[in-house]
Amino acid sequence: MAHEKIVKTDEEWRAKIGDEQDFQICRKGGTEMRYTGRYVNEKSPGVYACRCCDLPLFESATKYDSGSGWPSFFQGIDPEAISEIRDVTHGMVRTEVRCARCDSHLGHVFPDGPQPTGLRYCINSASLNLDKSQA
Repeated sequence: MAHEKIVKTDEEWRAKIGDEQDFQICRKGGTEMRYTGRYVNEKSPGVYACRCCDLPLFESATKYDSGSGWPSFFQGIDPEAISEIRDVTHGMVRTEVRCARCDSHLGHVFPDGPQPTGLRYCINSASLNLDKSQA
């Protein structure tokens, strides 16, 4: 199912996000330091949604400890909710993942995850909100 785009100015996103460091991660493609995100060790059931637009992205049942220092998931809720973009920054070739509705930077996806998908969505905690009511 296609998601209608949400477009705002940087000032509007700053007002919604609040924290400047989180704004840099979500809207400018930054990365939080390993093992510092609020969801790295989170075990509560629920749905992880985009911090910027609340689009459901990952279920807690697909979260696992990848040892990377970031929350990791082996599958998204809806493949059309996550956009993939080739990323050649920092001397590497990676696949960046963004929210398909608001283009918020989420993190990267790698082909070294567990079965059944073999994927590791390595996501910044700053890009997510956990809704425990959807457990």
